[in-house]
Amino acid sequence: MIKLPLYEKIGYAMGDAAANLVWRGALAYLAVFYTDTFGLTASAAAILFLVVRLSDGVTDIIMGMIADRTHTSWGKFRPWIFWSTPFLCAFMVLCFTTPNLSDSGKLVYAYLTYIGLTLAYTVNNVPYSALMGVMTEDDRERTSLSGFRFAGAFLGGLFVMGFLPSLVALLGDGDDVQGYQYTMYVFAGLLMALMVTSVATTKERVAPVEHARSSLRSELWDLTKQSPFVLIPLLSMSLFFYYRNLLTGVIFVLVFATATWLVRRMLNRPRGDVSGTQQDMLDLLTNKPWLILLGMGFLTMMFNGIKYSVIAYYFKYFVGDELLTGQYFIALLVVSILGALCTSYLANKLGRRNLFIAALLCSSALTSGFYWLPGENITYIFVLGCAAEFFAAMMPTLFFSMLGDAADYSEWRNGRRATGLVYSAGTFVQKTGNGFAGALVLVVLAGYGYNGMDSTTIAASLPGMQQLMSFIPAAFGVAGALLMLFYPLSDKNQRQINAQLVERRNALSTHHQ
Repeated sequence: MIKLPLYEKIGYAMGDAAANLVWRGALAYLAVFYTDTFGLTASAAAILFLVVRLSDGVTDIIMGMIADRTHTSWGKFRPWIFWSTPFLCAFMVLCFTTPNLSDSGKLVYAYLTYIGLTLAYTVNNVPYSALMGVMTEDDRERTSLSGFRFAGAFLGGLFVMGFLPSLVALLGDGDDVQGYQYTMYVFAGLLMALMVTSVATTKERVAPVEHARSSLRSELWDLTKQSPFVLIPLLSMSLFFYYRNLLTGVIFVLVFATATWLVRRMLNRPRGDVSGTQQDMLDLLTNKPWLILLGMGFLTMMFNGIKYSVIAYYFKYFVGDELLTGQYFIALLVVSILGALCTSYLANKLGRRNLFIAALLCSSALTSGFYWLPGENITYIFVLGCAAEFFAAMMPTLFFSMLGDAADYSEWRNGRRATGLVYSAGTFVQKTGNGFAGALVLVVLAGYGYNGMDSTTIAASLPGMQQLMSFIPAAFGVAGALLMLFYPLSDKNQRQINAQLVERRNALSTHHQ
């Protein structure tokens, strides 16, 4: 097993520090930017977040397939990180730019730029996440690497979330429209420098056994034909999420029951009658560790995403001091770095599955306490938030290290490895969970009558902000802990799988020499 050098772990971490200049900025500030500066209504912004997420259902899978089939002297994944960075920088600036358009024109602009941002993030972050799975075969080294990754992610988040309000005020000189745009220029330059450094300092080492495949064009066409199996369930889930009535509930149940029946029917077909694309999808859908991690990723993203999306509203209106938002984000992200760096040590002591469950329950219990905190108790708000965040920071760290285990499990069980496709689930549930979390915040606030352009609606929406800071995210955390009880791989199982895979690869390498 290869022990990664420190400089490479730090270099890999720089990539997520860069990505989080986009990710954390959009997560924490895009909703409040759309409603309070750009001028969209809360309900229109909620629909925007949901609709854009539908495109991610297919684009993440497509990007995973493309990356798995890429062959360059740089490897499979690093070239895509490098090529996509300029587009990610451009759309980050465009998303936070307010053009002089009509209300309908602004809405179209918001859709186009937000879709562009999510696509650029997909092309960049699916390969970046998959890179972890081929830098080392050692699951302990992957956990350590994931810890460095999310320490970098939280450091990038600390910068954008902690300093964005101050930079907007400084560079805008009282004009938030100008302030947001100029601030994003600063972040775009920093993103470019960090991402290029990450590509230059990392290396791909794990080379899976290659199987004969049809051309990428034919497989992408095949995937296009299969896309309704992804889009229709996502659409039914989004409709039920937004409308929450009997009709959309029945549609949701029928769609998922039909999809389950179709998958089982396809599993019973002879292997030769199934295309390469379909086999990749079936390998995923019969990979129990991956399916549970897919659910875990969504639930933990909802848990963290709801809290981060409502913080700007909470401090602006419930606490009554908008400038404290940046200080609170700084405090949370400093603690997050500590939590991410402690994850590897604690996982070695407790096991990753047990640590995941403990982190979810502890963070959910602490988060629930916000319901009873009055807005003037600033010290208690900071202490409770930081305590909950220490455990919450372990969740994405564990999730992405365990996705590598799911890729190993697929190769061990099926003789096929699709690292990019497996890791595409990570970015997919991140963005989907973020979209649903942001939409849920806006749906709840709209339910309480909130209108960012009408100050008379604020008082009635304060109880909704309390719920969004406490019981609502905590419910997703508890659900995640319950789901994790069914995760089938222990750390001991994983080490046995890794040892067998190394033996297989060495035997095949010797055979081909």
